[in-house]
Amino acid sequence: MDGLFVPLPDVLKLVSHEVRWKLLQLLAYSDYRVHDLVSRLQLPQNLVSYHLKLLREAKLVSERRSTADERFVFYSLDVEHFRGLYLSAGENLHPAMKALAVWQNQDDMRVQVSLRVLFLCTENSARSQMAEALLRHLSHGAVQAFSAGNQPAAQLHPLARRCMAERGIDMSGAIPKHFEQFLGQQFDAVVTVCDRVMESCPTLPGDPERIHWSFLDPATVEGTESEQLRAFEQISLQLSTRLRLLLTLLQRKKSSYCEQ
Repeated sequence: MDGLFVPLPDVLKLVSHEVRWKLLQLLAYSDYRVHDLVSRLQLPQNLVSYHLKLLREAKLVSERRSTADERFVFYSLDVEHFRGLYLSAGENLHPAMKALAVWQNQDDMRVQVSLRVLFLCTENSARSQMAEALLRHLSHGAVQAFSAGNQPAAQLHPLARRCMAERGIDMSGAIPKHFEQFLGQQFDAVVTVCDRVMESCPTLPGDPERIHWSFLDPATVEGTESEQLRAFEQISLQLSTRLRLLLTLLQRKKSSYCEQ
């Protein structure tokens, strides 16, 4: 019987600490700077930084310097890496665990409640437009998704349109918009996808969830057209992962609220 035992997976040892578990819960929902995490956890900065360091070393958490203020660093959860480690840990317990989780994940975009989500970036020409289109696509049109910017560009970035077209998503009618046209509307969540617009995120009725995703602007990537397109494709993949997680969380929260 002893030969059947395997050591406790490192990922379970790491996340079992209360501070690290709380950090992961926060970063699963939004990207944060250290002082944001300190404020939310009400813990000393050196303690928060220490546990963030352990999570970074395990590659569960990544960091990216803010494009709005380079003195700050945003931290985010690497959902795919964490999911892979977690499923592998479950597979050590029983081989069926991983297969069951993969099967269940195929249905995770079925929308059971009414949701409205607004995505914001500076020019509303790439990241926020892609997020809007992807959320509509992944939810089969069940989620009302919108996007806008505080300094809207004259037109959608052509590589954003091309990248989405390669995924079967038509963005021919998408145009950049100013967020002022949404000021009187209610949303379940407002997601900022660039660091600059986070600082000027408008106040909207109903106190919607405010979430920040610190994404690189693919339009700033230099190189050949193929290299630039690859940057847009990477953002598309990252957005898809974040959107799946976001939709699951929003549905769970709204369903709980409706049951009260």
